[in-house]
Amino acid sequence: MESQKIVTLEMLDLAFAYGLILIAVGLAKLQRIGGEKQMLWASVRMVLQLIAVGYLLHLVFAIRSPLPVLLMLLVMGGFSLQVMGARVKRRMPRFYRVVGTSIFIGCGGVTFFFCSLVVGYAPWYDPRYLIPLAGMIIGNSMNGASLAAERLSSEIRERREEIESAICLGATSRQASDTALRAAFRAAMIPTMNTMAATGIVSLPGMMTGQILSGTEPIVAVRYQIAIMCAITGAVAITSFLILFQGYRHYFTTAHQLKERVG
Repeated sequence: MESQKIVTLEMLDLAFAYGLILIAVGLAKLQRIGGEKQMLWASVRMVLQLIAVGYLLHLVFAIRSPLPVLLMLLVMGGFSLQVMGARVKRRMPRFYRVVGTSIFIGCGGVTFFFCSLVVGYAPWYDPRYLIPLAGMIIGNSMNGASLAAERLSSEIRERREEIESAICLGATSRQASDTALRAAFRAAMIPTMNTMAATGIVSLPGMMTGQILSGTEPIVAVRYQIAIMCAITGAVAITSFLILFQGYRHYFTTAHQLKERVG
């Protein structure tokens, strides 16, 4: 069977593709919705970051040592935390510590489990597997984590009187904030659940499409996509739960009283 040749995209092809972003910017300006400069800057930033990462991955893939791979994972995690901090308008107390530890435990634990027991490649630090898989898990968990943190802050602020009344009636801080926690966790999981529900019929995920375009048998690509979606869902759930479990406590004093400033 003749191997399928991968179609290479030239600079002119990328220029045509980038024209779609310019159309989006033009439509935003035409409708006067604002954000044109931010959209344009985000697209430029995306291009520069991907080019830098492409060259960096080329170097890392050639190195057979776990240290540069782990350093790159730390950079990815730190950068995701910075992006989340800029995205969340109302941050919970000790935002970076809460979210940082949650991402480390949730995404790191799921990545280790997935790479070790599901994929089972060797050595464990092989950058061809570890970096792309960790990137997909961390990247998709960012949305859920951001929603969990921001929704918790909004829920506690809007339900302040309800929470204080519950505490006056003898409820603990955990019991008083239970409704807010459930609403925040539900909001964090909605994008992932929508993605799972639409995958395969409405949309073909990037990982699966990329494998098929590279010549991988469709059924093999499907198996990988099912596995990575399971990993992403688990990472989003664990990370969001840890953010909420740690985060709500910082809105209360040790005497279970709601602090004056709640975000």
